[in-house]
Amino acid sequence: MPRLLLDTHTFLWWVTDSTKLSSTARHAIEAADAQVFLSVVSAWEMAIKQSLGRLTLPFRADLFVVAQAAHNRFELLRIEARHTGRIATMPHHHRDPFDRMLVAQALEEGLTIVSADVALTEYEAKVLW
Repeated sequence: MPRLLLDTHTFLWWVTDSTKLSSTARHAIEAADAQVFLSVVSAWEMAIKQSLGRLTLPFRADLFVVAQAAHNRFELLRIEARHTGRIATMPHHHRDPFDRMLVAQALEEGLTIVSADVALTEYEAKVLW
């Protein structure tokens, strides 16, 4: 069973049915046996962008994430202490703290990250696009 972790942009492109979402990513998310996760770090990133006026959502980011996760049958992935500990051992290939947390979560939980961000391929985590 594929276990997928959506990057924030992947999640947003999925819920808006954007053509930016690759067909490989779309098929993986749609697969009947896929277990799809969305990290609360994505809700945090979206809330910051929303507060800065860089992201428009129909309502508050946290409520949007919870509603869309339920609607799409995605599982919310919380940040655990072991995830933060993993960051301390990771090289600094990527400066974005949200993406670094997603990589740490993917490594700790055995998930494949679904992302168009090629910088994530510098890490040991599996990346699908």
